[in-house]
Amino acid sequence: MFLRVENIPAQKLVGKSLTMSFANDRTVELWRSFMPDRFKIIHRLNDELLNMQVYSTQMEFENFNPELEFEKWAVAEVSEFGAIPEGMKTYTLSGGLYAVFLHKGDFREFNKTIQFIYGSWLPSSGYERDTREHFERLGAKYLNNHPDSEEEVWIPIR
Repeated sequence: MFLRVENIPAQKLVGKSLTMSFANDRTVELWRSFMPDRFKIIHRLNDELLNMQVYSTQMEFENFNPELEFEKWAVAEVSEFGAIPEGMKTYTLSGGLYAVFLHKGDFREFNKTIQFIYGSWLPSSGYERDTREHFERLGAKYLNNHPDSEEEVWIPIR
């Protein structure tokens, strides 16, 4: 479900990343590594976490290639880059204009949300997908693989 269009400032993030593709999805490995250490991150702005994808400029959702690699991050937003926990890195999210959607349900339903975004909403919106970071905001209503789970899906647009 479409929620809003929002212009956000650059954001300071701390977390872990892995290179992967849709054919070689390492998301579970990434989050299993990140979650035990997330409380070591200082200067956190809130309890929300971001599941962020940094795609190369070659990534085209219209001509989808499941073998194309991208970088996925498990991160928390911070007010400043203080002492970074061992094994973690910093990243500055570019900011800019985003379309925000609500995904309800477990991960097996996520493809329906993506199909709606790229197959219905985006072509009729007057916007185009931008090459900045994509991310999901995992807040208090995120219940990890539960049918009542909710997360915001942020798609960069121009």
